[in-house]
Amino acid sequence: MEATSTPADRSAAAAPAWQRSWRRRLEIWAIAAVGTPLLRLLASTWRWRVEGEEHLRATDAAGLHGIHAFWHGRILPGMVHFRDRGIVVITSENFDGEWIARIIRRFGFGTARGSSSRGARKALLQLVRDAREHPTAFTLDGPRGPARVAQPGAVWLSKATGNPVIPFHLEASRYWTLRSWDRTQIPKPFSTVALVFGQPFTVPRDADDEALEHSRVHLEEELARCETRCHVLLQGHR
Repeated sequence: MEATSTPADRSAAAAPAWQRSWRRRLEIWAIAAVGTPLLRLLASTWRWRVEGEEHLRATDAAGLHGIHAFWHGRILPGMVHFRDRGIVVITSENFDGEWIARIIRRFGFGTARGSSSRGARKALLQLVRDAREHPTAFTLDGPRGPARVAQPGAVWLSKATGNPVIPFHLEASRYWTLRSWDRTQIPKPFSTVALVFGQPFTVPRDADDEALEHSRVHLEEELARCETRCHVLLQGHR
């Protein structure tokens, strides 16, 4: 007799590998349970220097939901600064994406599950719906890089929704650097964190592929300017 698969069987097979391992599920729970209070404690010691926040306030005053755009390697200080604002972000459906999603939800973020390698279309369509009521955020070079190369998601979302892209960069005076593809930066205790916002811009709804690419390159250039300004703000704070 030939075996047949049920919808439940097919759903289980399609589930991420971590969901089929009790050890991995326990690891995810432990990382989120321990990591969240440790990060809150560490972040309570940071000092901040912020420039350009008037761009964010102007966007809010206009009743628009900004598309926050930054590099993957600055997730931790970004998550701390923008906590409890209801910002919706894409997180991967793999092991790392799951524990990250659990932590950021505890910091008051919403999540759209997917990545450039799996579920991207579903996640982007969810973001379009969410962007009608909430600000959104993109780690532009995530989830796997290459580092400091902006993927088109943020400019595409601006075209689809009419919401402005708000570029920003964060840099710490003293930090640890992880040996990861994105060189994740973790500010050390009592360090100063500089945050610089760039000029927001909106991608026209009739933008063609060439115009989208121009906006993507412009976004990279704006982030480079924000990074340069961060280093200026940190002079004397090393």
